[in-house]
This record gives sequence, C-alpha cells and structure tokens, in this order.
Amino acid sequence: MDTIVSHTHIWTTLQNHQKYLASVHLRDLFALDSQRFENFSLEACGLLLDYSKNHLTTNTLSLLQELAIKTKLKNWIHQEFSGETINNTEQRAALHTALRNRSNQAILVDGKDVMPAINAVLEKIRPFVDSVHSGNWQGYTGKKIESIVNIGIGGSDLGPSMVARALKAYHHPRLKSYFVSNVDAIHLGEILQDLDPETTLFIIASKTFTTQETLLNANSARKWLVEKLGDDKAVAKHFVAVSTATKKVIQFGIDPSHMFEFWDWVGGRYSLWSAIGLPIAVMVGMDNFEKLLEGAHEMDQHFKTAPLLENMPVLMGLIDVWYNNFFGSTTQVVLPYDYSLSLFPAHLQQLVMESLGKRVTREGQQIDYSTCPIIWGAPGNNGQHAFYQLLHQGTRLIPADFLIAIESQYDFPGHQDAVLSNALAQSHALMMGRNTEETRKALTDAGLDIQLLEQQLPHRVFKGNQPSNTLVYQKLTPEILGKLIALYEHKVFVQSVCWGINPFDQWGVELGKQVASDLLPTLQNTQTSVTTKVHDASTEGLLRYIKNKRNYLPS
Repeated sequence: MDTIVSHTHIWTTLQNHQKYLASVHLRDLFALDSQRFENFSLEACGLLLDYSKNHLTTNTLSLLQELAIKTKLKNWIHQEFSGETINNTEQRAALHTALRNRSNQAILVDGKDVMPAINAVLEKIRPFVDSVHSGNWQGYTGKKIESIVNIGIGGSDLGPSMVARALKAYHHPRLKSYFVSNVDAIHLGEILQDLDPETTLFIIASKTFTTQETLLNANSARKWLVEKLGDDKAVAKHFVAVSTATKKVIQFGIDPSHMFEFWDWVGGRYSLWSAIGLPIAVMVGMDNFEKLLEGAHEMDQHFKTAPLLENMPVLMGLIDVWYNNFFGSTTQVVLPYDYSLSLFPAHLQQLVMESLGKRVTREGQQIDYSTCPIIWGAPGNNGQHAFYQLLHQGTRLIPADFLIAIESQYDFPGHQDAVLSNALAQSHALMMGRNTEETRKALTDAGLDIQLLEQQLPHRVFKGNQPSNTLVYQKLTPEILGKLIALYEHKVFVQSVCWGINPFDQWGVELGKQVASDLLPTLQNTQTSVTTKVHDASTEGLLRYIKNKRNYLPS
C-alpha cells in the first residue's frame, strides 16, 4: 500500500510553513507586495481567478505543487481522461469528460470507443427537442407541450435544475420547467396543481428505473395524468425516459423510441452532460446545450494540459487542501453575485460532499486527516442580510468563493453596478477588516459620545483576515456555465488525489436506502407488531408512535 499522504515529508513541511503564515494578516501580505494581484491571479477559458486574498506566498505555492507531484496528480489526470478504471470500488471508468468531448477524439473503455454511442444519443436528443419546440410533438389531445416536468433525484435533479435555472434567460418562450425530486407529496402536489395535463411532458430520469423516490413520484404523476385524460394510452404522449431499463420503461407505458440512454461510467453528480441533461436541452435548445458542452470541454483541455501552477482547477484544489488540512478549516462558503446561479451552491454540495466525504483511501486504509469541507452558500446580497455576520465577526476561518458576472443576463439600469459594488466590497472587507484604531476613528468621526464609543468599540471591530477566491466572467452564457461547472468538478478531483480517496463512489448514500427499504413495509401494513426486523430502541419507539397515531385517525 502507498504511504498515507499525512505521513510524508512534504506534509510535515506544509504544517511547519502554516505555523509561520498563521501569524501574518492578509493585509500585511498586500502591504509587502504591491503586485500581489498580478502575482496571484490567473485568466483562462474566459474566467479570471483572483486568489490573492489567500493565506499564501510563492513559497506556499511551491510546497503545494510539491504535494501535487508527490501524489502523482498529473498521472491521475491522464488516467481520468484515458478511460482507465479509476473508480476502483465499482470497477468503472469516470468519463463525464467524454460526454463533452467536442474534439470527438476516440476514448476507449475496455477497448471500445465510447464516442459513437455518445454522439448517437446527442443525435437522438436534437430532433426530440426540435419537435417539442416546433409544436410537432403533441399531447394526447393534440395540444402543444407547454410544461416540462423532470422527475429524478440526486444528480438526476440537482445538476439539471441548477443549469435550467442558470440559463432561464435562454429558455424557449413557450415552455416552463419544473423539477420534482422529493417523495414528500407536497413537492409533486404543488407542481401538479398548476399544470394542464394536456400540455405537460414528464421526463423520468432513472438509470435502472427502480430508484424508489423517482418511481414513486413517476407512478403518482402517471396516475394523475391517466385520471385527467381518461386513457392509459395518453402515457406514451406525455412521458419520456432517461434510462437503460428498456423492459421497465415499456411496462410503464413509454415508447422505447422515446428512451434516452446513458452509461454506468456516468456518475450521478457528473451526469448533467449526458441524456440526464435532456430537460436542459428541451428548455434552452440543442444549440445552447452543445455550447454548454463546448464550454466544459474547453475547461477540460485547460485542466489536462496547463502546468500545475497555471492550472485553474489545480490551484483551487490545492488552496482548498491548504485550508482544510493545515489551517483546520472545516467549511467553505460559495457566494454567487449572479442570481442565475442561485442553485449553484446546492449543486456543489452534492458534487463536493458526495465525492470527498470519505474516511478511507482508495486502498482501504483509515485516514488520519480531514478530507471534505462542508459546502454551503447563497446568492450575494441575500446572504449579506443573513449569514455574513458570521463571516465578518464569527470565530471560524471560512474560505469563500465569490462568483461575479460583469454583465447581467437582464439589463436594468443601476442594478449590476449595485451587485458589483457589493461583491467587491464584501471580499475586501472580509480580507481587510477594521482594527481598533480604525474603528475608534470611524466612531469619533461619526460623532459618538466618548463613553458610548468605548462601550461599542469591541462590537464594531472586524478582525478581517478571512480568505477568498474571486471568479469573474463577462456574462453567464451556456459556454461560461459549462466552464464553471467543469472547473469545480476538476477541483474536486484534485482534492481527491491529494487525499488519496476515490471521489466517484458514494457507498454512504446506499446504507440509508437499505434501511428505508426495510422500514417501508412496516409503515405500509396494518399489523400491530412494528417490524419483523430488529432496529434500535429509538426507531422502534418512533414507528410504534406513528403507527398508533395512524390507527386512531378518523376516516
């Protein structure tokens, strides 16, 4: 087995280096280097990354590069793009990059080129999208489709819903999109009550067509549609599937020619580039969907070829490792100052925490260092009136990513200037803070009474020294969005390599599903006994309480 990274010389060197930098305020680093922005920023693929507001020097970067070399990052990048079996616990490749391989260069998995199959699915999606847009695809009663409802969960929901929201300015003018994922009947019920069954098209996204949550929602939607339209035959005109389970799709009532395939080397949280992105393509059109793929492909090429310290995903990944393992930061906040990206933090929660929430290495060795940060966030401006208090005056070190659009997708005079001024002000204030002397002067200038001033002084001081990255782009187009998503996917891969973990499995997700399957029959029957399988006393007690309350509910 390989030596765990925390037992290497470079790890110890980084620990010692952190002790020196921990005592240096970020404002002092700027005072020492008038060219700090130029020295610690990078432009690539239409994105500017300003990472100057971080606790690092050129020496830090050299040491982090040494860590990347020690963990053989370049070799792992090559394996990822080559279709090798890097998802070792599931014996699969991880080839989401192939889905957006616009060069069409052959990529082999088990000796077979996957590109013809990928292209075939894209060629199948285009006429379907065109038929919905043109109105040639008609519902059971001959009306055009006006509402698209995607039913999925996890990666079959979070990625597509995030992209569809981000590109709302590009939606077909006749169509409205909806995303159903939660099995709570409220989610489906609130959406269905606003829909006309004659003009609604459902997309069922489930690889095996057995996903419990997805199939429960799909069957309820099917029942609703049939009851409204009065005929099982209506299902074929109002449902399509993204799946590989042809037999189950047919049993549901979907025409197999309206089933769109994807493959087992497409992980859920990386699947929006595949047929799982069908609701995106329907809403924005196939040309714009392909521009999304092209943007991601451009970032792929940058990640694959750029030198380590001129490589945007590598830099971001190494900086995250730096804070997580050497500054003891346990969380990271994502702050899009672009309302189109309001669902981006939620997408990153799955991408990062499902990928990196691991406690053993690829070889199964127990890890003795922290891996995954807790990811959270909200659109800028909104967050300023909610949780920024914690960022400015709390006790935790919380690295932040600011995402800033120079131009909005909508042009209302004065709005974008307000957005930009707030974004730049917040990153500045988090870094600089305001010390005691500066605060005393500000309060004196404001005319505060000396006694009140001294009383309020400690409450008005801001320590600053909070690190951040700032990502700037011209405008959120399909291409730029593709680049942003791919940037974060590759950043996560960099972190996984440094930590020696497999970012492509998610066994922790499976345990809860298994227990839920055990409990479901107990909740569905009317037996007095709680369950045939022994659970903990708390779960048994809760089941008894719920069943008793159900038994006494008036009919």
